[in-house]
Amino acid sequence: MGLRAGVRRFVTTLGALVAVIGVAAGSASASTPADPQPGREYVNLGDSFSAGSGISPIAPSQEPKCWQSEQNFSHIVAAQLGYQLTDVSCGGADTDAFYRAQHEGMRPQLESLSPTTDLVTLMIGGNNHDTFSGAMATCVEALVKHPSAFDPCRARHGTSLTDPIANQTYPALVTALHDIHAKAPRARVVIVGYPWLLPASGSCYPQMPVAEGDVRYLRQMQALLNDAVERAAAETGSTFVDMAQVSEGRDACKPVGQRLVEPLIGSTHPIPVHPNADGERVLADQVMAAIRQ
Repeated sequence: MGLRAGVRRFVTTLGALVAVIGVAAGSASASTPADPQPGREYVNLGDSFSAGSGISPIAPSQEPKCWQSEQNFSHIVAAQLGYQLTDVSCGGADTDAFYRAQHEGMRPQLESLSPTTDLVTLMIGGNNHDTFSGAMATCVEALVKHPSAFDPCRARHGTSLTDPIANQTYPALVTALHDIHAKAPRARVVIVGYPWLLPASGSCYPQMPVAEGDVRYLRQMQALLNDAVERAAAETGSTFVDMAQVSEGRDACKPVGQRLVEPLIGSTHPIPVHPNADGERVLADQVMAAIRQ
């Protein structure tokens, strides 16, 4: 599902929710900075989390449909470390966008790599099989239909929303990372996990209008996705950046100034359920810490 299509589905679902149940309603790295290395070739790949989609200012040289930000984590990393950045990340991308043009006039993302690439970063997997947008919209719809149920989404769908992560997304991640290493054989490849969208338990209503039990269900789904990303990194000799600890307690249910990800309801960001500027800065801090190790 594309970025705008996902947002449209959220909006449509939320309209039904209002009608049925009535909605009321970065820290700096502590490590010693590395010496800048001007001219090192750095390529950023991936989806809307990698692109910082919607965060102002939007990169004017990129495809407008990508909503790529000049303040996403890769731009911050490149500025801090003095790297020469080529950023082809794009909102709505899944691993297929590595091999086929996502929009007319764009190249497949992997074509940005070369034998002289020194560093590759990416976030990918959340759009494969609509893992994030599809599951969120499905669970909002479940609350619309069963407003008094504790976990209507889990009860109705069980593992059907999570099985594709192990069966399809994980092997796609492994293939993509192998191909990145093949196209950029000397590059350090850093793949970043997704920051928490939801807390471990409790209600997140109305900011994230899903049933209380489905908060845990969706959180477990995200944990499975991040585990797939981590295992794919280990299998391919890539570096995994774990965002779980640093984003704990800073999910979309938290207040402005504390959260790293914007909620579905009350977002201050044009694209809900995506990192805000603080989130991209924290992502940058963690990526730089990994590079410096």
